[in-house]
Amino acid sequence: MASDDYKGYRGEALSTLKNFDALVWSDVEIKTSRGSYTGIILPRSETADPLHVVIKLRSGYNIGIAVSKIQNIKITGRKEAHYKIPEKAFPYDPKKPNVKLLGTGGTIASRLDYRTGAVIPAFSPGELYGSVPELADICNLETEKLYGVFSENMGPEQWRGTAEAIGREIEKGVQGIVIGHGTDTMHHTAAILSFMVQNSPVPIVMVGSQRSSDRPSSDAALNLQHSVKTAAESDIAEVMVCMFGPTSDTYGLLHRGTRVRKMHSSYRSTFRTIGDIPIAMVSTEKITPIRTDYKKRRNDKNVIINTAFEEKVSIVYYYPNMKPDIIDSLIDNDYKGIVIAGTGLGHVNKPLYPALKRAKEKGIAVYMTVQTLWGYVQMYVYDTGRDMMELGVIPGENMLPEVGYMKLGWALGQTNDLEKVRDIMMTPIAGEITEREPSNGYLIFQGGIPEVEEFISKYRK
Repeated sequence: MASDDYKGYRGEALSTLKNFDALVWSDVEIKTSRGSYTGIILPRSETADPLHVVIKLRSGYNIGIAVSKIQNIKITGRKEAHYKIPEKAFPYDPKKPNVKLLGTGGTIASRLDYRTGAVIPAFSPGELYGSVPELADICNLETEKLYGVFSENMGPEQWRGTAEAIGREIEKGVQGIVIGHGTDTMHHTAAILSFMVQNSPVPIVMVGSQRSSDRPSSDAALNLQHSVKTAAESDIAEVMVCMFGPTSDTYGLLHRGTRVRKMHSSYRSTFRTIGDIPIAMVSTEKITPIRTDYKKRRNDKNVIINTAFEEKVSIVYYYPNMKPDIIDSLIDNDYKGIVIAGTGLGHVNKPLYPALKRAKEKGIAVYMTVQTLWGYVQMYVYDTGRDMMELGVIPGENMLPEVGYMKLGWALGQTNDLEKVRDIMMTPIAGEITEREPSNGYLIFQGGIPEVEEFISKYRK
């Protein structure tokens, strides 16, 4: 009997399976004291508890059944699992635009790892086409796997490599670029690419999914279709994030790369434009601009790629009773820049003042953002704000904290002259600083509540 026949099962769960001659991947009908369930026995993580048997129901969802409740297991068949989706050669149509899909990993390019029970980056972009053949109706798609990492493992090396790959593809003449990326730090990468890749003549669309491809509620396929359609057909030549608009699968939203943020740990509609409104709505049928002040698609190849980035930059999230040794440790470790996420209009407590003064004396660039995300830093309102400006803290307008971090790292990559760094930081490059916020921006265009649905319905013609 193969070692994988009871993969991950131990203790009472293993004994129960053996008692009924049930193996992993067996089609079963399990009778319990609470009812009967039909499905396929799945492998378990090596660290999973020994008290449950896990099956995949016909609906596609997985459930765990307590072995203490199992009365009988009837075997109706068995078929070994296929871990790999067959790749398909993408058909070429000279009349369709050429789009490049750059893979970095993440949930949109993933499979279930039955050793740990976790989702791991494994699907190639070609396999994604094998599971989403509708992509061929939109464009000629070429794929390249740049990385195969979870988004928390993306860093300066990967950001630079992705920006350089974008530059190469634009030089080749592609009509649009899609970047598959894990959702956890997608907004970080969208921000830095907005600075590293400027004056793009084509759409650059970041996409991921909140639900893995093996789940019935997965948003991977629809997000892919939306993003590829945007890259192929849209006239929006900016770095964008394309994900679900409302919690349903009605439409997706295109968010500007410097104003987007992941705002829920598990909702499919987790991404929101903060301090502004999204650029456009997208469905499988059409792209509907919500605003008109975006950079337009061009026919040239005059993109600017500048990947310089100073890695000794940090974000400090202020909290009550914070001690100055937090700032002091950054100074002592030769950090070049600090972005503070302050309370309210941009405040920290007075015990931090000596450390901030020391940072100024050491020539460290310090910028203030707000924890509220919505709103502007206003350090002229209270004495504490004015005191901090005297200590060298520079108000970051309405840059999001993560965007401020990315921009400061990029700015310090260009120059060590703090006045020039300030000029770069305070000059809008890709919408990271706006003159005003929409008065109703909390609600409009973001989906999911009746008022929004009523408003947005007029765009669904």
